[in-house]
Amino acid sequence: MVFPSIDESVDPSIAQKWHCLYAFGVLQSHLSGNPAPEPNFPDTRCALFVTWNTRSSGGHHRLRGCIGTLEPKQLHPALHDYTLNSALRDHRFSPIKLKELPSLQCKVSLLSRFEKAAGWQDWTVGTHGIIIHFTDPEARVRRTATFLPDVAPEQGWDRQAAVDALVRKAGYSGPITPQLRDSISLERYQSTIAAVTYEEFVDAAQRATAQRGGSAELDPAVQGVRLQVAA
Repeated sequence: MVFPSIDESVDPSIAQKWHCLYAFGVLQSHLSGNPAPEPNFPDTRCALFVTWNTRSSGGHHRLRGCIGTLEPKQLHPALHDYTLNSALRDHRFSPIKLKELPSLQCKVSLLSRFEKAAGWQDWTVGTHGIIIHFTDPEARVRRTATFLPDVAPEQGWDRQAAVDALVRKAGYSGPITPQLRDSISLERYQSTIAAVTYEEFVDAAQRATAQRGGSAELDPAVQGVRLQVAA
């Protein structure tokens, strides 16, 4: 599968739809036993997350898998690897199957501007992602967890609700007291996010085939997915 090349002058650290198209191509190729596509976007080093959502009949999205890294890595291999990790190895969910592809949305987040906050309230909902570190007062172990910038507004959380939810995500089940919140070391960061549906992926594959001088029919790899899904 080959997508059209893109403008090399675009900032490679900003998430774009072609990152999501590539992720869809990697996943469908893996599930259908075909070679993975080649990246058609500039390489860079960055932290990133890949998120898969299932779209319901009402147009709502339900999380299907999300894994990434807060450590900057080379984008080309990292996007390939975290695409498959988030789809197949998120322990909260069963691995995504080929027949699910038409119901999926892919989101790619590229992270930047990491900085230490002055306290657990020193961040802005809808602008910052957050990483918390704290010592579990019961187990006496160090715990950490992160939420991407879009999580709190999607859930309707204010800062305290988001931090409390993140404490639970980190694995702490005891009482969340003001003293516990004040003990939290918080880092904030920003991200750019791009999202693509399966329909957009199929359309991009069709246009890429036509631009290469082929017919308007689907790229064989994508057509194979559709046939197997229909079966």
